[in-house]
Amino acid sequence: MSEFKLHHHVSELMNLLGVRSTDTVGAEVYTEMLQKNTTPYITTQVSAHQAKRKIAESSTTPIEFLAKYDELKGKKILELRSTGAEGKTVEVKLGTMRNFHTILKSFQRVSKKGLVIGGGVCVIAYVYPKLKRQNQVAVVSAATMDADKKYAWSPLPTREDMLKSLETEEYDVLVIGGGATGTGVALDATSRGLKTAMVEKYDFSSGTSSRSTKLIHGGVRYLQKAVFNLDLEQYRMVKEALTERANLIEIAPHLAYPFPIMLPIYKYWQIPYFWAGIKMYDFVAGKQKLKSSYYLSKKKALEKFPMLKKEALKGALVYYDGQHDDARMNIAIAISTARMGGSVANYIEVLELHKSKDENGKEVVSGARVKDRITDKEFNIKAKCIINATGPYTDHIRLMGNKDDQKICQPSQGVHIVLPDYYSPEDMGLLDPDTSDGRVIFFLPWQKVTLAGTTDVACEVTDKPSPSENEIQFILSEVRNYLHQDVDGGKWTTYRHMAEETVDKAIDVCNLKTTSGCRTKGLMLDGAHGWSPTLFIRLVQDFGLENEVAKHLASTYGDKAFKVAKLATLTGKRWPVSGKRLHEEFPYLEAEVRYAVREYACRAVDILARRTRLAFCNVHAAEEALPRIIEIMTEELKWSKSRQQAEMEHAKQFLRREMGLDLGAGTSSVPINFTKDEINMYVKRFKSLDYENKGFITVNDLRRYFKKIGERVTEDQLHDILNEVDLNKNAQVDIGEFLQLMSALKSGNVSNSRFAKAVLKSSELDRIPVERSGGGV
Repeated sequence: MSEFKLHHHVSELMNLLGVRSTDTVGAEVYTEMLQKNTTPYITTQVSAHQAKRKIAESSTTPIEFLAKYDELKGKKILELRSTGAEGKTVEVKLGTMRNFHTILKSFQRVSKKGLVIGGGVCVIAYVYPKLKRQNQVAVVSAATMDADKKYAWSPLPTREDMLKSLETEEYDVLVIGGGATGTGVALDATSRGLKTAMVEKYDFSSGTSSRSTKLIHGGVRYLQKAVFNLDLEQYRMVKEALTERANLIEIAPHLAYPFPIMLPIYKYWQIPYFWAGIKMYDFVAGKQKLKSSYYLSKKKALEKFPMLKKEALKGALVYYDGQHDDARMNIAIAISTARMGGSVANYIEVLELHKSKDENGKEVVSGARVKDRITDKEFNIKAKCIINATGPYTDHIRLMGNKDDQKICQPSQGVHIVLPDYYSPEDMGLLDPDTSDGRVIFFLPWQKVTLAGTTDVACEVTDKPSPSENEIQFILSEVRNYLHQDVDGGKWTTYRHMAEETVDKAIDVCNLKTTSGCRTKGLMLDGAHGWSPTLFIRLVQDFGLENEVAKHLASTYGDKAFKVAKLATLTGKRWPVSGKRLHEEFPYLEAEVRYAVREYACRAVDILARRTRLAFCNVHAAEEALPRIIEIMTEELKWSKSRQQAEMEHAKQFLRREMGLDLGAGTSSVPINFTKDEINMYVKRFKSLDYENKGFITVNDLRRYFKKIGERVTEDQLHDILNEVDLNKNAQVDIGEFLQLMSALKSGNVSNSRFAKAVLKSSELDRIPVERSGGGV
């Protein structure tokens, strides 16, 4: 851009904002600075909704500005005349190169303050929409990170404040359910100016929303169906998902990011077939494509993913989807809702729905009776409209409203298994598009572990889901098809669009009055406003944190990472200066526990499973960190001794039943409780496997046994079967460990064990057949 044009635009902006020109503040000064200094002043291209959002962030009244913007846009006003600062009258014509004046003019009318040039970052953004023959210009003034972005930086209300509001105020909307959909609906409704409440029976994201595959994807397999079946609805679903994928990465760049996924190819004919499909995926994404897909030779594929089976490998295709931390994303949406004025509360259980008659005498739902599961206090919440976003509990809530309603929800469960990080490269996932039963299996690196899954089978609704042995074995068998080493062991992408449609329907059915249309597309989530890819460097420099810890904090909390770092305690070492870890193997800090309490964490499990992901990444590390977590939460929440004991037991039950600690904790904590005859029977069974009468069972003994019965078992499987019972990890199972396992099976503390099955089979093999015993007929 020429100096003349730049000077013209700066002068126009200053006139519009009513900024008086002086020797130190004038068009010439800013023009010179823009030309010479590229650090504080940036020229960039942004989209129209980005320009609108940046102006809102700089406003002292962002919600009012956005409402006015939507009002003008909805009325399709082509010309504006308004009085600006110092009584100047400014005329704005829409549909010309002066389009940016419309945004600034409406902003000025609402905020009554011009944007301050200086002390911040002035972004002159030229927006070139892809529409042919038309250019639009947007001039955006975005303040620095610590500027007054009202909803982004407003104080977070305490849980007690939320409960008081829930008990005393009347709401336009009450959302039941605090998962991805529930918090998404609450944020959408709040941002439209509706007085909104949202309650969750447990913690936010305590259900399926925190147990996803961690992908934000458009659905490659749905696109395949759309093409082959000429299914327009499937195509639209993929298109919508790809749009939402791009939006989610934009509004939470610290939590979501482009992620490459490899598609290994073992037959030559698959190369053009899969290549065409992946390129179609890129094409449908259009401008919202994350990165272009590409082909890798066999050599390059093995270099990138060394664990791949080499035999018959022809090459691989790599395409891009998004990856994120699902639980933290869920919490960020809930926190954003709270900062914007919504009332959100976890551990609030809905007991019954209240009804009343409207002006036409029709019976309608008008509120709910709820219970605080932390204090056991019951109270009523008044609401004009109730939205059921409870996932698998949908029918449970529906039947509260009408016990004669038919059930409409068929619950299903999906299982993921967690493997060590060395089973996948750090920066690439794997997709098996053609499993033995037609499902898709992903194999993904995530937070220093590898996730493999998922399954999809019908199930009963339960608060404490656990995987079946068949589901685990299915995933493992499919993984083995791609790895040369054996191992044992509501869709997130479109939540926002679903929330938008839900609130649209609620407004129509319940006749609710809003101050604006849907605003969640492009609405930055908590932590995103001041985040940048290099933010972690400041954390290292300012607080003396380890590099790994600083990156973790920045990618989890975004610009709120500084608040967490301020809570970090000194280590007493030369380096790192601060930041005591909860567990030496993971970058989670003790300070995060204190910060989590401020973000409504109420129980130790909230820390283990959602505020950190220790329970998912390493259940043993979670168990080791548990006492310190309870100690810190006691300091923050003033827990009594009895409450501490209750939290310890509750957390250990969670780790055993839902996170796979059942064998390690279940057998060692169960006393051996057998009769004399039972002990003699189990000792005999133990000896049937101890081939050399050593007094213990080893992998060699198991290998001989499985060979004897003609069952093929790999070396890794043999070691894993032994490890189920080997409590002291000395590669041997002695009689005491064996009896503890049998006792745990008898008492129900352990429901399944491959080692136990082997023992039972062994005892059956040792029986003398009836035709050889001298008995029978």
